[in-house]
Order: sequence, then C-alpha cells, then structure tokens
Amino acid sequence: MPYFDAASAAPLHPVARQALLAALDEGWADPVRLYREGRRARLLLDAAREAAAEAVGCRPDELAFTPSGTHAVHAGLAGALAGRRRVGNHLVVSAVEHSSVLHAAEAHEAGGGSLTSVPVSRLGAVDPDAYAGALRADTALACLQSANHEVGTVQPVAEVAQACAAAGVPLLVDAAQSLPWERPPAGWSLLTASAHKWGGPPGVGLLAVRKGVRYAPQGPADERESGRSPGYPNLPAVVAAAASLRAVRAEAEAEGRRLRVLVDRIRRRVARLVPDVEVVGDADRRLPHLVTFSCLYVDGETLLHELDRAGFSVSSGSSCTSSTLTPSHVLRAMGVLSEGNVRVSLPVGTTAESVNAFLEVLPGVVADVRARLGATPPPPEPSASTPSVEVDTLGLRCPQPVIELARAIGTVAVGGTVTVLSDDEVARLDIPAWCALRDHTYLGESPRPTGTAYQVRRTH
Repeated sequence: MPYFDAASAAPLHPVARQALLAALDEGWADPVRLYREGRRARLLLDAAREAAAEAVGCRPDELAFTPSGTHAVHAGLAGALAGRRRVGNHLVVSAVEHSSVLHAAEAHEAGGGSLTSVPVSRLGAVDPDAYAGALRADTALACLQSANHEVGTVQPVAEVAQACAAAGVPLLVDAAQSLPWERPPAGWSLLTASAHKWGGPPGVGLLAVRKGVRYAPQGPADERESGRSPGYPNLPAVVAAAASLRAVRAEAEAEGRRLRVLVDRIRRRVARLVPDVEVVGDADRRLPHLVTFSCLYVDGETLLHELDRAGFSVSSGSSCTSSTLTPSHVLRAMGVLSEGNVRVSLPVGTTAESVNAFLEVLPGVVADVRARLGATPPPPEPSASTPSVEVDTLGLRCPQPVIELARAIGTVAVGGTVTVLSDDEVARLDIPAWCALRDHTYLGESPRPTGTAYQVRRTH
C-alpha cells in the first residue's frame, strides 16, 4: 500500500531503526554522570550532536535537542523575543508558516506584542522586498520557513536573511521540510527541525541558536541542553535521529533527482488526465518530493477516503477534510482553489510503479466522487439571454456552492452575472479561484443578512 504523506511523517529509516536498537542497549544511562555507563551515554550524545550540527551547518554547542519540532519552534521564538525585549516586541512572519510558528506568534500578540504577517504570491513565496519592508526599528525577530509544508514552494531564505542582517534582526528558519534534502542557506540566526520529517523517530526536535544571538530561555530552568530544553533527553531517539539525518543527507542528491522526476510526472499527468484541476505551488523552486493539486467539484474528505480504499495514503488542505470547515491557511494565503485538495509527498524509495498506479486510479476516483455529488455542470448555452441570476446555496458546504455556480453560469448571457448567496466561509476563497481557473470575472462580494453574495460575470 503506497504511503504518500512523507511531509507529515516519513517512515522510519532503516539506519534509525538500527541506531535506536543499539542505543537502547548502550545509551540508557544519564549522560551527565561520571561513571562508565554515564560516560558511554555522553559519548553517544556528543556524537549525535556533532552529526546533527554538521547537517545543519552550525557548531555542536549551538545545537540543542528538544522533545519535538513544535517544542523547538516555541522555545526558539520565546527565547529570541525575550532576549531582544529591549529592542522591541515586534515579530514578523510569513502568512504560510507552519501552524506551530503561527500559534507561537498568536501567543506573542496576545501577550501584548505586535505582529506583521507578510503575504505570499499565488505560488506561495514571499517577496524579499516586501519582507524587508515589514522590518522595523522595534522588530525583535523575523521568521521564515525554508520550504512550505503543504505545497513545497521553496522560500527565498538567502535574500530575506540579507535583509534581516542589514536591519540587525535575527532570522528564525523553520527547516523541518528542507533539512533532509539540503543544508539551509547561510544567514539564519535560529533554526528548528523535527526528526520524524526525515525518517527519524518522533519525539526529537532540533533547535540551533547562533553564537552572538541574544537569547533568554523561557520556561522551567534546567542545566541540560544549554538550558533551552529542560528534562532528561531521550538519548536512544536522539542517536537514531542524528544517524538517520546523516544517512538521508548522504542519499539526498541522488534520491532528490529521482523523486523530482516522479513528481514532475504527477504534475504533468494530473493536469492532463483530470478535468478542472489546479496544480498549486511553484513548479521550479520547490521540494523534490512534494506536489499539491485541487480538484473542482469534489468533496475533499470523500476523495481522500476513496484514495485510501484504493490503497493510497495522501493528505489534504481542503476544508472538507477538517473539523473547522475552513481551508488550510496556506491555500487561503495563496488565494488558490482549496476544494478537493490533495497533497502527495513521496517518501524515500518510492517507485515509479506506485506513482503510475496512483495516476491510473486518480481520474476514476475523482470522476466517481463528482458523479455522487451530481457535480457535472451542463454545457454552456450560447443562446442564453438571461442577464443575471441569483443562486441560493445557504446551508450548503464545499464544494456545493461552486457546483451550483458552474451550473448557473451557462444559463446567463455572455456579459451577464451570477450571484451566489452562501454562508460557507470557504466560498470566499473557492469562488474567486474558480473564476480564475474557468476564465470568468469575479466582481466581488457583499454582505447579506443571512450570508454573503458573491458576484461573477460570464466572459465566454
């Protein structure tokens, strides 16, 4: 059964398994003790730190192991902001950061700090000049992911790092998705990552803080891990994480080339085989193993269930697959279609045969889900003379408002308008995205007592 969700968690690497089993026998003692078992454990911890630091591109004494990548993010943000409190309390992030960064930013803002979120392009990347323009004299910290976890777009970290250096602002880089593939660009001040993204065991994160960066650890005091991550370390998991990171980086160049070919195949063939689909993210500046696409007129949750039944494990940013009924903040910030969203992220070792099998199954699965929803719109009526029509979709959820819009557009004359009345929050994103995909004109929205009216002009 092909597993295509490595961006969430990669399967345990064979090297991680071997190192974990060995460290369970040799690394169970407290590494701060002076007796022989403690010294042996300390040697393992030091070797793991050196291996991880080499992969990150920092000194071993700049790197701390944490209980998770999320813990590393929260500790990194809190410590850097506290260390620079005399400069100010302004924080800058991109609109597509991982939720752990955004949650930490929200906590900062709730505590009285100020926050600027830098928007992204339709491809998911920040503009370095716009990011530089968000920096202020009271900016204490800036954050930018190395690559996006949902669409794979690689961010201009080097250019943003230069702007931050010129402004004297430290830059925290969330490298969770890119670290298995390459060393992050120079110029960062703090860096975070998570072992389960590269095939290490879950429960191990990395937090690197450059020498010279003002940093004041927050939370419980502890002498371990430079005071940045209190508590007894899970030494066997740390050893396995470092060993697997070294292993995947040794394979990264060759494996990245191979997986990029497979992802390019998915990008090309999905657009050709599945009608009304939008492949999102940058086609060139992207991670080698990840591709995301959205299918019109599809219930995302049903689509994922049907793909799972067909033997393929994929992920989604669709609102239809979440309890919040709102799309992924990444897709929302990009302004792209969210309904029927599928993220395919290939783990190391994925075969061409499994990708080909996925491409054979996908068109039929999408067509079947659309048929269940009655989502095949009638063909346009060239002779239609109705100048305008209003469609009431109150109470209907994604993708039904867009399905009703697609049905109605052919009933008005070219130049005529369709107004969709909806109380589904996702319509605010998906109706403009539908217009861009189908080449009609989105005229805007206006509030109504019972919902929101979205107006579209038929252009062909």
